[in-house]
Amino acid sequence: MTAYLAISVALGMMLSYVEAMLPVFFGIPGMKPGLSNILVVFFLYTLGWKAAIAVNILRIILTGILFGNPFSIVYSLSGALLSFAVMTLLKRSSLFSVYGVSMAGGVFHNIGQMIIAALLVENYHIILYLPPLLICGLVTGFLVGFLAATLVKRTGHLFYD
Repeated sequence: MTAYLAISVALGMMLSYVEAMLPVFFGIPGMKPGLSNILVVFFLYTLGWKAAIAVNILRIILTGILFGNPFSIVYSLSGALLSFAVMTLLKRSSLFSVYGVSMAGGVFHNIGQMIIAALLVENYHIILYLPPLLICGLVTGFLVGFLAATLVKRTGHLFYD
C-alpha cells in the first residue's frame, strides 16, 4: 500500500507540474483545473480519507518545495485542507454524488485560498475576485468529479476485493 501511495504522490506531482505549464484559463490568473484533485476524490471514494489526505498533503509540500515557494505551499494547503474537510463531510452524509462532493471541493478550495490571501496581503478587497473563482471551482470541480467517478467505476473494485 505504501508503494502505491508513493506512486500516487508522484503522479499528483506530475499533474501539478503539467497544470503549472498550462496558460491562464478563462482570463483569471491563478485559476487551474485541479488535475491532481482527481486522485484525492478517487482515494476518498476507494481507499478512504486517510489515504486521500496523505497523498494530497505530501503532493502539495513536495511540489511546493520543488517548483514553488513557501507561499505557494501555504496557499495550496489552506485551500486543500478546507476543501478536503468539506468533501469528507459531504461524502459521509451520503446526500451528494461524487460530482457534488468534487464541486464543493473546488468551491471551498478557492474560498480557503482567498481567506489566506486576504489575511496575508492585508487587503480584503481581494475577496471581490472570489465570484469568478467560485464559478470556475464549480466547473473544474464537475470535471474532476466526472473523471474521478469514471475511475472509481472502472477500477474501484480493485480496492474492495
